[in-house]
Parts: sequence; C-alpha cells; structure tokens
Amino acid sequence: MSDEKIGNEGAGGIQLVEADESPVNSSINTTPLVDVMLVMLIIFLITIPVAVKSIEVELPTERNQVVVPKKENINLSVRADGAVYEDLKELTESQLAQRMAAFARQDPQPEVHIRGDLTTPYFQVGRVVEIAQKAGILKVGFITKAPRPGSTG
Repeated sequence: MSDEKIGNEGAGGIQLVEADESPVNSSINTTPLVDVMLVMLIIFLITIPVAVKSIEVELPTERNQVVVPKKENINLSVRADGAVYEDLKELTESQLAQRMAAFARQDPQPEVHIRGDLTTPYFQVGRVVEIAQKAGILKVGFITKAPRPGSTG
C-alpha cells in the first residue's frame, strides 16, 4: 500500500480539487427567488378580495353645480399670505370669529363661501373653516374656478 499513489481521484472517479484551484462563484442564482415572489404575488392577488369585506353602499356621483351668489351669503377670501377678507374688508381671527358667531345666530343661517388663493397653504383655509365650525356655521362651501372645457382633472 505504501507503493500505491493516491492522486486527485478518489473512489468512484470523483476528482478532488484543491482549494487553490477552484474558481470563486460570487453570483447568486435569483431564479428561485423570483419564482417564490411570483407565487406569493399570485396568492395575495387571489386572497385579498376575499379577505377585504365592505358594506355595500351606493356612493353619490360627482355633480358640479353652478352656485348663484346670493346677497345673504358670506363671501370670504383667503390670500396666499393668510389674510382673510369678508368682501373687501380684512378681518383678524377674533373679528372673524365674532362675525361668524353673529351669522350663526341668524335664522335662516347664511352659507359661508370661501375663496382660497391657489398658492395659499391648506392650513390657512382650514383655519377659516375651523373658526366657522366653532361658531356654529352649518354650511361652508369652497368657490373654485370652473375647469376649461375638455380638460380632465
């Protein structure tokens, strides 16, 4: 047995490779990962409609109605800097709150129409809505520019 030389071949014809001779395989086989992700996607697409239940209601459809300005309506404008105007008169927050409280006591109660500048931050318009609601105003609306014919959204 001492005369026999065992080379790189072991039993059964398997070649033993030295660590220095094997190339490094640094690539990851992503095919199984993609297969698993596609199967999971299909499972989720099938199970989500079954899992999500909602009460059947008939939602209203969008209707844009032209509002005819009435003399008794309160028209407020909010500029980009947050200044609030009733018609052409600038109001402070306390003056606005007092005016809204007085309008809320009227019977029938007038509607409040708010015109906000396009560049006005949302919270500035929200502040006016909050003051009107705290005063007890029931109808608050927003005045917008009519869309151009044929434009979407």
